[in-house]
Amino acid sequence: MDTTTLITTTLGPLPESSLIKREGLVDNDNERTTTVEYCLINCSGSAHATHTPDSPSHFCNNHVHRSVHVTVKKIAETAGAASTFG
Repeated sequence: MDTTTLITTTLGPLPESSLIKREGLVDNDNERTTTVEYCLINCSGSAHATHTPDSPSHFCNNHVHRSVHVTVKKIAETAGAASTFG
């Protein structure tokens, strides 16, 4: 029985064992956001050595899969928006 987990990527299905997995979490009063990102295991992106994102939007510029799940905890209020909606 083959128990290889395949991850859907931009390169097609790849075994999880051939990928670097990076998880992220934002949890505050307004939201809980979890992210999962995969790069090829031989990725040479500097983010893997520094553990610092290449940009605010993602960990590595060479990622092949990213999943995001957002749970809104409360609706953010915008001053005056409710009173002018009409």
